[in-house]
Amino acid sequence: MTKFSDLDLNPKVLKAVEEAGYETPTPIQADAIPHALAGRDVLGIAQTGTGKTAGFVLPMITALARGRARARMPRSLVLCPTRELAAQVAENFDTYSKYVKLSKALLIGGVSFKEQDLAIDKGVDVLIATPGRLLDHFERGKLILSDVKVMVVDEADRMLDMGFIPDIERIFGLTPFTRQTLFFSATMAPEIERITNTFLSNPARIEVARQATASETIEQGVLMFKGSRRDREASEKRKVLRSLIDAEGEKLTNAIIFCNRKTDVDIVAKTLKKYKYDAAPIHGDLDQSQRTRTLDGFRNGELRILVASDVAARGLDVPSVSHVFNFDVPGHPEDYVHRIGRTGRAGREGKAISICIPRDEKQLDAVEKLLQKYIPRLANPLKSDAPEVVEETTADKPKRSRSRKPAKAEEPVEAAVEAVEDTRQDDTPKPPRSRGGRGRSSGRDARGGNKVVGLGEHTPSFIEKSFEERMVG
Repeated sequence: MTKFSDLDLNPKVLKAVEEAGYETPTPIQADAIPHALAGRDVLGIAQTGTGKTAGFVLPMITALARGRARARMPRSLVLCPTRELAAQVAENFDTYSKYVKLSKALLIGGVSFKEQDLAIDKGVDVLIATPGRLLDHFERGKLILSDVKVMVVDEADRMLDMGFIPDIERIFGLTPFTRQTLFFSATMAPEIERITNTFLSNPARIEVARQATASETIEQGVLMFKGSRRDREASEKRKVLRSLIDAEGEKLTNAIIFCNRKTDVDIVAKTLKKYKYDAAPIHGDLDQSQRTRTLDGFRNGELRILVASDVAARGLDVPSVSHVFNFDVPGHPEDYVHRIGRTGRAGREGKAISICIPRDEKQLDAVEKLLQKYIPRLANPLKSDAPEVVEETTADKPKRSRSRKPAKAEEPVEAAVEAVEDTRQDDTPKPPRSRGGRGRSSGRDARGGNKVVGLGEHTPSFIEKSFEERMVG
């Protein structure tokens, strides 16, 4: 079995790795590091949580151990899709370069330009940045990329999802053609493959797992849920989520709950706190300082439940996350792999539970098609508390009238029928129907006089006279 000591890394880097508690590299590290140390371009494809970050950090530190950076001209560049992933990469550099004198700068949004400019002006060996903030500094004339020796693109498929591909292509054009490129991604979309064919030179392709596969150590399940009414579906869905959390009991040491929308992140976190769950939200609209405090609290064990948007689906390096809940089925099936990849890391066991409502069933089908496996269906924990429904037999069901009007008493009905029968037996000829207005008819009253039906007992005499003339005529 390959060990880190067999990979020809700098002795000072090996010492830092040993102090971090690692002895055996992961498959992606064992395959990528030798090619990177040899100066070749690398195209690494591996599922999230397999150690891709150390796969490029360790050879970069070894290669940069000799040399000196110049002001505004970084010697290496690492591009990350999110602030959290960039911060994680920076932490890895701090961990593994503790015995090597290398300087670094972190260029991400939500932080003052002034502080970042000061770091760049001093000269940095490693520049870690998100694409947007990097181009902001370049356009302000604070950054020169002509001295980049090694360029890393991390989580390239996430870059594609977030619309960063045009920025990536522009940044490639600003760096030297002779640079070494290390390109890492969990999936390989056609657009990503086009970029690798354009900007990588005869890369060593390393694929340690089938594209878009979840770790076998993750137990997966999905609860098919349908609300009683559309206006109650959201609140009932949150109630189901709380019941799923309760059902896990002590097995749930900490968990990440993913929502598709930022508004749902806030609502779910707020309702969980209302019911005394230790939860906090994190998404792109929050201040960077608040996001950092929340993540630090989750990593340190001070926070039990993190409610997140996909901004935290990648780049959140917490080795011991016990559970992942998908409050919503993600719109892109690849995001499902990255979400549940937050648990079951480094060979640990994990559990991923999703809630699927009827309109999300197509997305669930796409996820299962991508995984090439059926996700087991789970029972609703709330159903056990519901009252048993007893089906009524035909004999037990009460007979119901189709009419909503209450039935009349029998005596008045019979009296009305008798009155009709008496009328039919009367041989007296019926007067003709009046032409003077719809629904009106005339007849003779008990006194033998003319009576206009519908005008009441006190009919004006001139009206009765007009009817008498018509009847006589």
